Amino acid sequence: MPAALDLSRDAADVTAQLVDIPSVSGAEKVLADVVEQVLRGLPHLTVDRDGDAVVARTNLGRAERVVLAGHLDTVPIADNLPSRVEGPLLYGCGTSDMKAGCAVQLRLAAHLPAPNRDITYVFYDNEEVEAARNGLGRLARSRPEWLAGDFAVLMEPTGGVVEGGCQGTMRIRVTTAGRRAHSARSWLGDNAIHKAAPILAALEAYRPRIAMIDGLEYREGLNAVGIEGGVAGNVIPDACSVLINFRFAPDRSEEQAEAHLREVFAPAVERGATIEVTDSAPGALPGLDRASAAAFVAAVGGEPRAKVAWTDVARFSALGVPAVNYGPGDPALAHTRGEYVEIAAIGEAERRMLAWLTA
Repeated sequence: MPAALDLSRDAADVTAQLVDIPSVSGAEKVLADVVEQVLRGLPHLTVDRDGDAVVARTNLGRAERVVLAGHLDTVPIADNLPSRVEGPLLYGCGTSDMKAGCAVQLRLAAHLPAPNRDITYVFYDNEEVEAARNGLGRLARSRPEWLAGDFAVLMEPTGGVVEGGCQGTMRIRVTTAGRRAHSARSWLGDNAIHKAAPILAALEAYRPRIAMIDGLEYREGLNAVGIEGGVAGNVIPDACSVLINFRFAPDRSEEQAEAHLREVFAPAVERGATIEVTDSAPGALPGLDRASAAAFVAAVGGEPRAKVAWTDVARFSALGVPAVNYGPGDPALAHTRGEYVEIAAIGEAERRMLAWLTA
């Protein structure tokens, strides 16, 4: 087992300690063990564990409880371990997404025994893989009381800017049917790929909606992300599917998103196409009008922006807990071979969080 975490070191050094413990999705146990061990050594916290998710909380009877959450797992290692420092940058797998955020959480847990709000710290597994394995989702289903709170901060990399809520996502498969024939006698067949033309035309003509919610601008997007069709170089195809991803603003429900897609592709359906929803996850409203959210934005500073992606804040929203994304690191560097985080940004995130929790 790796050496115990030394939380007396600064947040950047704690980040390096976390990065140097490999924790690719599905293999977080060693890191979860280390995190659990250090948290159980803090007498002001109550610690629980479910699988490779570790939850610690203060119980001071404060009027408000906030939840700080971060995932322990990373994408597969790409010859980018162990961590290394080059000037102002810390390189390594997971530096930005999101062990820097987890390091800030751990530092707060260790050095803030009497915050102005009760705090629940959540460290969870399997965020970087399919939703069915997500550790936060597992807790939401089996231990929702562990995630109870008045406000939540998911410490994903945001470049140190508050990103409110998140967009929803839906994937559909629009399929056309035809009749196979030899391509030399194409008139005997019915080309299913040609029938996909109305689907592609609808996508080309589509103008995404821009939604303003709590003063934040959410830009929707509707795009083909794949196409499947064809049998052989001498066969008229009898089936073709266009795979489509809809990123929708959080003021739409999943049901409304599906209804919208069926409206957009109604002409194709009238010509015989079928629509199948293959994946869906709701968005999350930013809730910046809540007093707790407003206090957080005021404490950390900067101009909030919309999260134009899906994140686990949606799971908190489903539990009735307004949530935002905020953390050190550049999201554009996530999952890259050259992933890094600015050392100064980690310390700045810790200072801003500390100011909010002690003001």
